[in-house]
Amino acid sequence: SAGVCCCCAALRPRYKRLVDNIFPEDPKDGLVKADMEKLTFYAVSAPEKLDRIGAYLAERLSRDVVRHRYGYVLIAMEALDQLLMACHSQSIKPFVESFLHMVAKLLESGEPKLQVLGTNSFVKFANIEEDTPSYHRRYDFFVSRFSAMCHSCDPDPEVQTEIRIAGIRGIQGVVRKTVNDELRATIWEPQHMDKIVPSLLFNMQKIEDIDSRTGPPSSPTGGEKEENPALLAENCFRELLGRATFGNMNNAVRPVFAHLDHHRLWDPNEFAVSCFKIIMYSIQAQYSHHVIQEILGHLDVRKRDSPRVRAGIIQVLLEAVAIAAKGSIGPTVLEVFNTLLKHLRISVDFELSDRRSSAGSAAFSTSSKESDERIVQNAIIQTIGFFGSNLPDYQRSEIMMFIMGKVPVLGTTSQSLDTSHLGDLGTRRIQIMLLRSLLMVTSGYKATTISNALPPPFLDPLLSPSLMEDSELRQLVLEILHNLIDRHDNRAKLRGIRIIPDVSDLKIKRDKISRQDVSFMKKHGQQLYRHIYLGCKEEDNVQKNFELLFTSLALTTIELANEEVVIDLIRLAIALQDIAIINEDNLPMFNRCGVMALVAAYLNFLSQMIAVPAFCQHVSKVIESRSLEASYFLPETVFKDKCNLPKSLEKHEKDLFFLTNQIAESLGGSGYNVERLSIPYVPQVTDEDRLSRRKSIVDTVSIQVDILPGNNTEDKIDNTEEITFEALKKAIDNNGLEEQEKEKRRLVIEKFQKAPFEEIAAQCETKANLLHDRLAQILELTIRPPPSPSGTMTITAGHAHYHSVPVYEMKFPDLCVY
Repeated sequence: SAGVCCCCAALRPRYKRLVDNIFPEDPKDGLVKADMEKLTFYAVSAPEKLDRIGAYLAERLSRDVVRHRYGYVLIAMEALDQLLMACHSQSIKPFVESFLHMVAKLLESGEPKLQVLGTNSFVKFANIEEDTPSYHRRYDFFVSRFSAMCHSCDPDPEVQTEIRIAGIRGIQGVVRKTVNDELRATIWEPQHMDKIVPSLLFNMQKIEDIDSRTGPPSSPTGGEKEENPALLAENCFRELLGRATFGNMNNAVRPVFAHLDHHRLWDPNEFAVSCFKIIMYSIQAQYSHHVIQEILGHLDVRKRDSPRVRAGIIQVLLEAVAIAAKGSIGPTVLEVFNTLLKHLRISVDFELSDRRSSAGSAAFSTSSKESDERIVQNAIIQTIGFFGSNLPDYQRSEIMMFIMGKVPVLGTTSQSLDTSHLGDLGTRRIQIMLLRSLLMVTSGYKATTISNALPPPFLDPLLSPSLMEDSELRQLVLEILHNLIDRHDNRAKLRGIRIIPDVSDLKIKRDKISRQDVSFMKKHGQQLYRHIYLGCKEEDNVQKNFELLFTSLALTTIELANEEVVIDLIRLAIALQDIAIINEDNLPMFNRCGVMALVAAYLNFLSQMIAVPAFCQHVSKVIESRSLEASYFLPETVFKDKCNLPKSLEKHEKDLFFLTNQIAESLGGSGYNVERLSIPYVPQVTDEDRLSRRKSIVDTVSIQVDILPGNNTEDKIDNTEEITFEALKKAIDNNGLEEQEKEKRRLVIEKFQKAPFEEIAAQCETKANLLHDRLAQILELTIRPPPSPSGTMTITAGHAHYHSVPVYEMKFPDLCVY
């Protein structure tokens, strides 16, 4: 029988004999190295035999696996590894198929050692660069098997860790092999990513110190990689994302959302935040907007979830934006803001609906729901503010305009957020939220010119009267203005309203006002003055409102005041003083005293800024008199918690008030043009007044002309209305209908857009001349000697009656523009 065996052995193919010789009688002796060298030399010399060598090795290995002869299995795999490393010819492709078949056999076995052995061999194979691509090879089985190993639940913790590490390393090998392959796109298919990514995230959840892993990729030692599945999974996840391209980035990110949803990891969201930090640091910077778009899309999908889940997603978005803002955000800027503003409206809607539906339930549950929605709203505002503040200036200006366009204005229909079903309370909530967002976006914004920071399409809606009906809204508007006007960071030095003994101690920083800023104040200064003036007349003003109004006046003085603006600001201050004294609006005594204190604090600041000694002396004298006789006219007293307010202001002496004639006299000696100081300030009437809920500034225009004997010009405080050219013209031409006015405006605009410049100039000149002639006729027809010795007559134009006012005070300030 031995002879037969010898004959059979001699007749066997040479490659089988060489393969048999590498196996010793006792597997403990290991691979026979001398025979292994012969087998390797034969394989290199005759590469066409490689597929047969591989098939035969696979046959032996399968038999040994079934018989549990694991020693011979180890030898077979070692031989395969050496052959793979030595052979790089085109004929290696069939051999690789046999190799992968053997690796699959090992992975399918229930023996942990064999699974680890097969994984190690596959990793070695993955590191080999093949000469030619393989168009038919697929790794579906290995993706599934390695992913399953990542979820090992072996009762032995050491074995469990070993198998999970093997699974992670196997996934890493698949990724490396397929990325280097011509058919690397197959690994990015959703059916593969849906297995790979959750498997890695499952192991990453075991990281104890999350914060230490959320930065850019680290370089851990080899020992740490081998022993820690969480760290190994994180590095594999980083490597996977680092290899992602434009076309397959989304396939790698979407399974992350599925994993976080399935395991309810949005609340709390520490792990979700760490995941997306890793993602944002690992991907190529130009693909950051893909991730942001995916987060926004998922936020839309989960918009009906609990507030804390939505807040968790928004917090993740904030962290992603914080990293993306340092690189390329791409075209998603407006999409981010649009989506966030939409969810802000949804959150307010949920809050109000919960309040209505829970009206009869326990107060605790209602307040809990409201507080949860407030968490969502604060997260949205924080994200908007952080995102906006990290944008370049040109993009930040666009975002400011975009957010302002979303602010709902009562009584108008625009492109703002739909708040029709929310009611007045919901609209107010949306206004506050959007203005808070805008406040954060404008924080730190330094425009070279004020016209860039406050363009008309932004300034007009910001100063809309509808935004001034609520104390908190007015405060936000003023704070936004401060952010945009304060270009030298002086606001902190002006915080609080007080009489500043020496303004030079504040070390105010300022530059010479530019030509562009002068032009801005000529065009839009009246809008700012009007906003401050109307803001002082609100009954619900509190101390903070007066403080912000003072800061507005002071910043306007620092940043935008030339001699002409200084005169306008003084006129405004005197008009504010008249508000408190005359009290046409029936303001509470606290408001009247608060306005008086505001005027005192501001004129004290202004007088020291322009450094006119006579002006400073007059202001100091009034403040000193107030401190002795009427301390409630000073901010240090009136804004105390317990302040004794007077019952009336009618009996106060003139030395407690700032007098226009004395201010004009003091400034005139220093070269100021003080003619306009004699013209009382009255805010311009705009179209916005029709949209506002407040009473119109000018409901009817009435003038009475008093002709008094003598030229007594003693300075006195008189309850008079300013007669402006616009008011007079409006009273005379009061027969036109509103529709006709709209049509006329449309035709004028169209003509200015299409007509030649020369024609427009000639027509404007003609109209100006006619307007002057018409005004002369009006004055000639209406102002005549009094028919009675009383010196008083009533002028009637149309149906408007003009009440008594001294003739010498009758001014037409708007004529100067003609």
